[in-house]
Amino acid sequence: MSISYINFKVKAIFFLFFLSLNVSLHGQILVECENFTNKGGWVVDQQFMDVMGSPFLMAHGLGKPVADASTKVSFPKTGTYQVYVRTRNWNGYWSDKEAPGKFNVLINNQPLKTTFGIQDTEWSWQNGGSIKIKGGESTISLHDLTGFNGRCDAIFFTKDLSKIPPKEDKELSEFRKKLLGIGLPKDAGNYDLVVVGGGAAGICAAISASRLGLKVALINDRPVLGGNNSSEVRVGLSGDIDKNLYPQIGNVLKEFNPVRPPNAGPAKEFIDDKKEALVRAEKNITLFLNMHVFKTLKDGNKITVVFAKHIETGEEMSFGGLLFADCTGDATVGFLAGADFRMGRESITEASESLAPPVSDLQTLGTSNLWAFETTDTPSAFPLLDWACQFSEQYNIDEDKPDWKWEGGFGKNTLTDAENIRDQNLRAIFGNWAYLKNNNPKYSNRKLTWIAFIGGKRESRRLMGDIILNQNDVQNQTKYDDASFTTNWSLDLHFPDPKNSKFFPGEEFYSYCIQPKISPYHVPYRCLYSRNIDNLFMAGRNISVTHVAFGTIRVQRTTAMMGEVVGMAASICKKHQSSPRSVYSDYLSELKELMKTGIPSK
Repeated sequence: MSISYINFKVKAIFFLFFLSLNVSLHGQILVECENFTNKGGWVVDQQFMDVMGSPFLMAHGLGKPVADASTKVSFPKTGTYQVYVRTRNWNGYWSDKEAPGKFNVLINNQPLKTTFGIQDTEWSWQNGGSIKIKGGESTISLHDLTGFNGRCDAIFFTKDLSKIPPKEDKELSEFRKKLLGIGLPKDAGNYDLVVVGGGAAGICAAISASRLGLKVALINDRPVLGGNNSSEVRVGLSGDIDKNLYPQIGNVLKEFNPVRPPNAGPAKEFIDDKKEALVRAEKNITLFLNMHVFKTLKDGNKITVVFAKHIETGEEMSFGGLLFADCTGDATVGFLAGADFRMGRESITEASESLAPPVSDLQTLGTSNLWAFETTDTPSAFPLLDWACQFSEQYNIDEDKPDWKWEGGFGKNTLTDAENIRDQNLRAIFGNWAYLKNNNPKYSNRKLTWIAFIGGKRESRRLMGDIILNQNDVQNQTKYDDASFTTNWSLDLHFPDPKNSKFFPGEEFYSYCIQPKISPYHVPYRCLYSRNIDNLFMAGRNISVTHVAFGTIRVQRTTAMMGEVVGMAASICKKHQSSPRSVYSDYLSELKELMKTGIPSK
């Protein structure tokens, strides 16, 4: 155990965290909306907290106002308080029409005079005016007015009428901590392997390591496991697990998801409960849901601790580890730890890939927000929306199966622009549905029933390993002595649909793909660990590949198999007190034997 980690443990003894997030400090009270005790019909959205600073509540009602969210707040004294609400006019980037995400703030069932969500396009504090509040407990509520994705981060009350809460990220973060009484993180323990990200790759990495005797923490930033294959996103499992060099790889995936549900299928078909039950049944795994990793500590080139924040309570926890596996998709842990990474497309000169562009750029594959409808016995109405994307007889999208082609974010940064990418996808879905409902008789008895508010992201950062797999490796069947999991999906690359680009240039939300077929290819193990962070594995869509090769390895049955190999390699690291790199250099025969045998089943 490193000296820095021991020192950290000593400091952590003095941990102090006030569970209540409604704390009064010199007449100032900050209420974090994601911590409301009754969230009503509002949903917690944590996807953009690294950019805008916090999770928030959103009224995702598909055009019908959602039930109020509410909580109790204790005011120490009767007095006049100035009220500020952190929110945004999320549609202001595209339209000067009336803002769609309007809501009221109610205090003891009495609304403030201000309507919120209608001003700045950026996250900011909207002045709600002053109000007299009696000392003691009051009920604070959010009252949605539209059902079209109004959002609220926090509410600030101050008796100092000249006090304006800070806007800048660093200052605002310190302001939150001070007013919420957040002290040192709680020590969540020390583990052989800390897995961050609970999608298919993370689940399989955690279970594999657990069954091979490692003490594992599995950290996921949503309330359910599965990532893109959860009921929140509903992307079916693609790829095959029966064409492997090592046929036993993929057995863990078979335990919790043996069949592929359809994209945007019913929530129950994504069996969130089965995934969670399988993980919780593992005696060596401790599962942490709703926890977002935001910081790392290192000793030299090794990670010693990751820090995570609960997306509702704000409680911070620390996780010490011997080994870490970044299964986040966005390469969050690797990025925080300073791992080498790439984002975007390499030029054709870098690896002589025929599918690469002439000049490198930052373009990535896009993000999908899938949706679904049902056919009803009676007609239903949907309003025309002047603020949404506008469609016409000349261009609308009439399809009976909403699917992966609904994809946005081309030419944008899928990390820093993620909220706007998601919101443009929503604008497109709502606008197209509004047009069809009001102009196409086929849609009279169709009702919009679900839209994913969590984006199904395809690509962002890719962490660099000792091998960076490329198109030529895959298509020419380059043989490596550390061949491990097998990829068999096509080189599936997506681009903006030309007709969509014609009508929505720069703001595309519909795509097409090219899919050069490949023969099953056995990917080298050396793509699964960082080349400069000595104890960091990766599994999922963040492994060491070029953008073109990414097209084949990114589907979820393939990423699940990566997780199994990482779990196997982690067990070898613990056994020999060695690094992921040394598994290749010194213990490759052991890894091959584990891959041949497979993970024990329950």
